[in-house]
Amino acid sequence: MGKVPTGVEAWELLCEFNKDEFHLKHARVVEGVMRYFARELGYGKEEEFWGIVGLLHDLDFEIYPNQHCIMSQKILQERGIDERINHATASHGYALTVDIVPEHEMEKVLYAVDELTGLIGAAALMRPSKSTLDMELSSVKKKYKTPKFAAGCSREVIERGAQMLSWELDDLLLRTIYALRDVETTTGLV
Repeated sequence: MGKVPTGVEAWELLCEFNKDEFHLKHARVVEGVMRYFARELGYGKEEEFWGIVGLLHDLDFEIYPNQHCIMSQKILQERGIDERINHATASHGYALTVDIVPEHEMEKVLYAVDELTGLIGAAALMRPSKSTLDMELSSVKKKYKTPKFAAGCSREVIERGAQMLSWELDDLLLRTIYALRDVETTTGLV
């Protein structure tokens, strides 16, 4: 089955392949958002596992951007990491770089929120408070509908993720705002 790394081991592995502060921060944010959703969706006993998947989801992106979600599979296999982590992290590249379909609810959440955390984080930076704590759904929706805003955050992926989860887009946006508020409150990151 393979090894499930501790949080410290996962962080060390991430830092082996990522040096850019932006990528490391994004990994921590997604880790926190995944932990939040694990608790909120009734997977509290798996919170650590969901967090590790969030932390490692972009393991190969900095070094291998053109082989994203492909090289990470090889790296994780070589390190003897649990296949469930490998599948989950690779599946967030579904229909982009791989044809590995997100199956478990955790994988669908990762797929839906990865791009969205970037968009909401960018929207937060535009606010006088630079925070999600006072952010409303309406302000995120306005930014979301502006194609040039956070143009690198794929609306198509976000919407496909909401469909995979059978959630309305507004529900996904609002839940992710709440998740980011939780991350901001507990870690100071957004």
